[in-house]
Amino acid sequence: MRLVQSTVMKISGSDLHLLRVFESVVRNGGISAAQMELSLSQPTISNHLTALEQRIGVKLCGRGRRGFSLTEEGRRVYDISLELTGMLDASSARLSGLRSALSGRVSVGIVDCMATDPRLKICEAIAEVSRVAPEIELNLKIMRPNNITRAVAENEVDIGIGGSSIKVAGLVYRNLYREEHAAFCGAVHPLFHVAHDTITSPDCYAYPWVHRGYWNGSRGHRFANSVFNSVAFDIEAETLMVLSGAFIGVLPVHYASVFEEQGRLRRLPVSKEDYFADIELATRAGEQAANVGYVADAIVKAHELHL
Repeated sequence: MRLVQSTVMKISGSDLHLLRVFESVVRNGGISAAQMELSLSQPTISNHLTALEQRIGVKLCGRGRRGFSLTEEGRRVYDISLELTGMLDASSARLSGLRSALSGRVSVGIVDCMATDPRLKICEAIAEVSRVAPEIELNLKIMRPNNITRAVAENEVDIGIGGSSIKVAGLVYRNLYREEHAAFCGAVHPLFHVAHDTITSPDCYAYPWVHRGYWNGSRGHRFANSVFNSVAFDIEAETLMVLSGAFIGVLPVHYASVFEEQGRLRRLPVSKEDYFADIELATRAGEQAANVGYVADAIVKAHELHL
């Protein structure tokens, strides 16, 4: 009698990571488009796909000059991956529910420089949670907008608060409020003392700008052509560059107003750059642990009370 070695693939933690990378690439339609969601370089993503192909033993996709395309096996692996990760997320939520309903750690990812925004009611929510459910341990993490949604999707944080144009499948978004943004320059910038009525948009665009590296679409492309422009990935870093007088930048009005009152920043009349960012709360779809659901609801209700 000859023994036949089993060919059943046992899923490991590293396999799940590779599958989530693959899901992101398929969801975004290619490696380049998935970069921002994954916060990984193109070569790293490509290496992950190759490793997954070697692990499973089939070619998953075509990638190169002709663009991204799934093979028939790749489509089947994608469907299986969605089913697998969905079951794991639901099971994780049920296991968490075995703990005391309103205890344990709840992690919240939030964008930077929000404490100056009077419309953000996270402090009221924290106070309510601490009063009603003191055994819940809140863990706040300051993160970049696009990293927040990825972290929620991958169970790195339970709740995300911020504004991002990238919407990740498998998450539920609830709008909290809108955050106003506008263009500003520093006190030593040449435009700082110019009369308001005489400043035009072309005048402003004649100077270097600093923009946020996680911007995409038309807002990001508008600044991509000049070698004199600069990039910052955090609002505080961007503000420091604007305060230097070397750059003009688009900042949250509530945050910039602190420096306006000090005479260190001035709002510029560039209506094209004025915009409102939707600040949203993101959680994973499906069943949630009771403590996560309670904290998320407390944050939403705190904002509803102040509308």
